[in-house]
Amino acid sequence: MTEDGVSFQRHENGVATITLNQPETLNALTLDMLIPMRDKLRKWRDDDTIKLVLLEGAGSKGFSSGGDMKTLYQAINQSEALEEAERFFEVEYKTDELVASFPKQIVVCMDGVVMGGGVGLSYGASHRIVTEKTKWAMPEMNLGFFPDVGAAYFLNQAPGYTGRYLALTAQVLRAADVLYINAADYMIASDKLDDLKHAIAVTNWHRPNRDEILDNLLQSYSMQPEQPATLAELQTEIDAHFAFESVETIVAALDQADTPFARETMDTMLSKSPVSLKVALAQLIKGETNDLRGCLEVDRTLARNFMQHNDFFEGVRSVLIDKDQAPQYDYRQLSDVSDELVNSFFQNH
Repeated sequence: MTEDGVSFQRHENGVATITLNQPETLNALTLDMLIPMRDKLRKWRDDDTIKLVLLEGAGSKGFSSGGDMKTLYQAINQSEALEEAERFFEVEYKTDELVASFPKQIVVCMDGVVMGGGVGLSYGASHRIVTEKTKWAMPEMNLGFFPDVGAAYFLNQAPGYTGRYLALTAQVLRAADVLYINAADYMIASDKLDDLKHAIAVTNWHRPNRDEILDNLLQSYSMQPEQPATLAELQTEIDAHFAFESVETIVAALDQADTPFARETMDTMLSKSPVSLKVALAQLIKGETNDLRGCLEVDRTLARNFMQHNDFFEGVRSVLIDKDQAPQYDYRQLSDVSDELVNSFFQNH
């Protein structure tokens, strides 16, 4: 069965498949995709004939590039589009929570691009696969937005202060680093995924030892990354700079360090929206003592307030609409962003 941009299939052996089916947009998530996905997961959760769910993206370039920000951009001057955008975030976050709390196995294939909303959809799955083609990121900082979809929860599960580094720089990770930050469980060669899916499709999942069968199957296809995790090599330096609880102090520490990593990281951060940087750091700090559901509730408030904030639309314009890569933010410097402004993003207005 196919809905707008997403298709569903179920097999007699207990497997059900969700395929994000918009390869021309790298399976960017839309409300029309998320609603049937949410509804199907709710139905399958209570269906005793479904034992395992396979989650994948159509095409060869990616699982999902995240939310369709071009569509959300329309909310800049249309009240109806703004209501639609708020509805999008509500359904997206609920779907992410459904995946994370699903009582059955969910195998997600993160081949190619996995960014933003694609990360949120995949993170809570029970069995997460990356390949040598995986490009994983929370890129919201490039758009004058904030790392949402529960990032304040799952980025805090990464070693040390790696999560803060990834949130504030929008760094793109390959397979070894995705495994390192606990955002994936297995690496499997991209050209072996079809074989794995076939093996899953012909296995009888109605047997009681499903967990053992699945783990053994995935291990039989698993491989080690050819290169070590870059983040592991940078861990000490990341922790030295990102342990501070203000963006200004982090930037000052990077400036004083005068290493290639510190210089590059500082330049990267200073190219982002000052509002986004400060709100995201506050979000990550608050998320240290919150669970996924709580972080998603905070995200709903933050998303609603960013949709009322000009710097978000300017970020999207510069990257996705006009593509001039030259945003003219209302708040140009870190010193322009007061604590009162940051705190206002966490309030329901």
